[in-house]
Amino acid sequence: MALRTPARPSFQPGARESGLRDCGPLVLMVGLLLRTCELRAAGALQPNILLIMADDLGIGDLGCYGNSTLRTPHIDRLAEEGVRLTQHLAAAPLCTPSRAAFLTGRHSFRSGMDASDGYRALQWNGGSGGLPENETTFARILQQQGYATGLIGKWHQGVNCESRVDHCHHPLNHGFDYFYGMPFTLVNDCHPDRPPEVDAATRAKLWRYTQMLALGMLTVAASKACGLISVSWKAVTGAAGLVFLFFASWYASFGFVRRWNCILMRNHDVTEQPMVLERTASLMLKEAVSYIERNKHGPFLLFVSLLHVHIPLVTTKEFLGESQHGLYGDNVEEMDWLVGEILNAVEENGLKNTTFTYFTSDHGGHLEARDEHSQLGGWNGIYRGGKGMGGWEGGIRVPGIFRWPGVLPAGRVIHEPTSLMDVFPTVVQLAGGQVPQDRVIDGRSLVPLLQGAAEHSEHEFLFHYCGKHLHAARWHDKDSGRLWKVHYMTPRFHPEGAGACYGQGVCPCSGEGVTQHNPPLLFELSRDPSEARPLTPGSEPLYHAVVARVGQAVEEHRETLSPVPPQFSLSNILWKPWLQPCCGIFPFCSCTQDEDHRET
Repeated sequence: MALRTPARPSFQPGARESGLRDCGPLVLMVGLLLRTCELRAAGALQPNILLIMADDLGIGDLGCYGNSTLRTPHIDRLAEEGVRLTQHLAAAPLCTPSRAAFLTGRHSFRSGMDASDGYRALQWNGGSGGLPENETTFARILQQQGYATGLIGKWHQGVNCESRVDHCHHPLNHGFDYFYGMPFTLVNDCHPDRPPEVDAATRAKLWRYTQMLALGMLTVAASKACGLISVSWKAVTGAAGLVFLFFASWYASFGFVRRWNCILMRNHDVTEQPMVLERTASLMLKEAVSYIERNKHGPFLLFVSLLHVHIPLVTTKEFLGESQHGLYGDNVEEMDWLVGEILNAVEENGLKNTTFTYFTSDHGGHLEARDEHSQLGGWNGIYRGGKGMGGWEGGIRVPGIFRWPGVLPAGRVIHEPTSLMDVFPTVVQLAGGQVPQDRVIDGRSLVPLLQGAAEHSEHEFLFHYCGKHLHAARWHDKDSGRLWKVHYMTPRFHPEGAGACYGQGVCPCSGEGVTQHNPPLLFELSRDPSEARPLTPGSEPLYHAVVARVGQAVEEHRETLSPVPPQFSLSNILWKPWLQPCCGIFPFCSCTQDEDHRET
C-alpha cells in the first residue's frame, strides 16, 4: 500500500515563521526529554544485556572500521543497526588487567590486577592471584537487580586462593550464576604442535640450567668411575638426587601446561582436562544459544567472552583457507560467524528489541604474533602500536558497537573518547541499579551519549597505563574540540624503526625497554590520529599550556590512588599444585566433555 503524503498546511511567512524559529530550542529540548523518557521507560523493563568481547582483535580487522578485505558481515550489520564508537579505549593493553577494569569499571591497578614490573597477566589456573573478592563487578549488581547472569568463554581472572575448591576468584563468586568456559586463556601451549608460550623465557632458562647440572653430574660420575677424583659414591648419588629434584620442581608445572591451564569448566566443575580445541568453538556457541533460550523470559545478562582471535588461532575446517589473510583472517571470519549465530538466537527468541547488545575487543591486535609464514596477530588500522603497548593508540583503541532497536539510533557514529570501563556504569544504570559509592569508579555511563541526549563524553581526561606505569594521558578540550595526547614514556621497538617489539612477545612497560620523554611527546589526535607527527613548542603555540594542563590532571588523578595487595606478585603468580583445578585424583587429572549434559 502506498503511503499518502499529508497535505502541508498553509501559513503566512513573516511573523509566524519567526515564531517557529524562536521555538526551535524549545522543540529540541522537548525532543531530548522525550528520548530520555523513552529510555527510562525501556529501562524500567530491564532490557536483556548481551556483551560480546573478542580476544586480541585489532580495530582494523572489521569492515565497519574500514577493512575491505576481511568479511565480517554480522558485526558490520550490528554497527548499521546501532551506534558505533570510533574512539573506544581499553583501560589496559593486555588481557587480565583490561578485563578486570571492564568488569569493575575501575583501572585494574586499583584492585591489584596489574604489575609494576615482571608478570603482567595471570600465568596459571593453579596460581593464587586473581580478582579480589571485595571488588564489585557489574554482574554482581545486576544479579541483585534480579537478572540471570551468565558468562560463556574466557575468564582469566583467577580461580582459587588457598585450596583447590575455595574458588575465591571464580566467576560464580563475582556475581555470575552460570559459567561455562576457560578459567584461563588460550595459549600456544594448548596446541600440541605449537611452540611454548607460558613463561617461555623462564622455561628455556630452567631447561638450560638443568642440562648444565646434568652434564656436570655425568662428568663427576665419569671422573669418579675412572678414579680421577676422590669423592664417595654416596655424595655423587646425593648430588644427582638434588639435580633431579630441581628438574622435577619446575617440570611438574612447565612440563604439563596444557593439562593444567587448557581446561573447560561448567560452574565449579572441570568438564574437560585438557580441552579438545577442535570442538571448543561449537561447545561455546551451543552454551550461549542455550543460555539465551533458557532465560528468554528474562531479564538476563550474558557475557560472551570469545576465545577468538587469540593464538593459537584454532579454526574449524569450514573456515580454513577461506580468507585472504591466512590463518588469522580465517579465525576472524569464523568469529564473525559465531557472533552472527548468537545474534540470530536473540532474534529467533523474539528478544532483539528488548536486548541491549555490545561488541568490543579487550585490547589491540598482537603485532608480534607471527611465524615464518605469516602474521598471526591483528591489524590496528592507521593506529600506531599494538597489544602490550599502554600508550600508543594501536594497543588500546578497540571496536565499540551498541545496539538496542527503538531506543538507540541506528547508524549513528560517535567520535568522543570513551572507555571499556564505561560499560560498568552503563549496564548498571540500564538495569536500575547504582554504582558503588565506597570506591573510585573510573567509568562513566554512556547512556546520554548513546541516546543523543549528550553531545560530549563525560571524560575530559583519560589516563593510559602499561602495568602500573603511566605511559600517556589524553585531554579532550571540549571548548575548542581539540584532542591532545601526551606521552611520558614509549616502548623501544625492536628492531629499531620497526612498529613492534619483535622477538619479545610484547613490548615492556618499564626499564631499558622504554624511552622516558622529558619534555613529553605531544600529539593532536584530532588532526594526527596515527601519532606520526609529534608537536614542538615551535610548531604548536599551545605546547607548554597543554602539557601543563595535562600534568595538572595527572597529579589530581594520582591523588585518587591508594596501595592494594598485588595480585601479580611472584608468590601469587607461581603454580601451586594444591590450587590446581582438577577432575579426578590429582595429579592424574583427566576428563572429557559430557556430551549428554543438559542444563535444566
